[in-house]
Amino acid sequence: MTPKVIAMAGKGGTGKTTTSALIIKYLIEKKMTPILAVDADSNANLNELLGMDIGMTIGQIRKDLKSEMPPGMSRDQFMDMKIQQAIIEESGFDLLVMGQPDGPGCYCSANQYLAMTMDRLASNYRYILVDNEAGMEHLSRLNLASIDHLVIVSDPSARGIMTARRISEITTPLALDVKQKHLIVNRTPSPITPELDAKIKEAVAESDLPLAGIFPSSDELIHQEITGASYLELSSDVDMVKTAYAAFDVMFAEDRM
Repeated sequence: MTPKVIAMAGKGGTGKTTTSALIIKYLIEKKMTPILAVDADSNANLNELLGMDIGMTIGQIRKDLKSEMPPGMSRDQFMDMKIQQAIIEESGFDLLVMGQPDGPGCYCSANQYLAMTMDRLASNYRYILVDNEAGMEHLSRLNLASIDHLVIVSDPSARGIMTARRISEITTPLALDVKQKHLIVNRTPSPITPELDAKIKEAVAESDLPLAGIFPSSDELIHQEITGASYLELSSDVDMVKTAYAAFDVMFAEDRM
């Protein structure tokens, strides 16, 4: 099967990884599986929110491929073996971590190997969720033929909203085929201030970036993160989970038909 691709975007510190973990929880509970979760940020921490330990990373695989191949094994066979070692398997989803690049600012090779790995694994999954780091350039290097859901996460600031809008607009010059875009404004005050509300409405009205949801700050999510507990264990009665699920119901409505 051809998986649907969910790509996360937004400036640093907006809560892309938090939103990724909540989307994975939602898809699992709605039985929209299997899912391949890809942590494409060199500062990997999606595993922590999912209560998982990292083993091998794509960066380590690339280093191993530079060394001498084991006797009687081709390069492709060796890579397939290493990929299986790198996949962290859980019920309903698997996790793959890019890890550190070769050096400061050097992402091209790491992204190339991650793209190759995703191509090899794609047919096994219903969804591939890519938790990307800040910016869009890394997504373009992953050679994704198309992105079904581009989820742009903003913090509750004028600068964050403006950055989200710019990210949406840059998909055209990057030649990314994006089927649906979704704006999530995260960690907002409750109630939302009139100034922030006006800024969100302005960004939505003047761009092709529909508002998917406004997620308030959540003491429960902060507690999960501080204690190291998995977001997958959050109760469905938590207000933040209810808010997120209402947004995801709309975002993935066509997928559930």
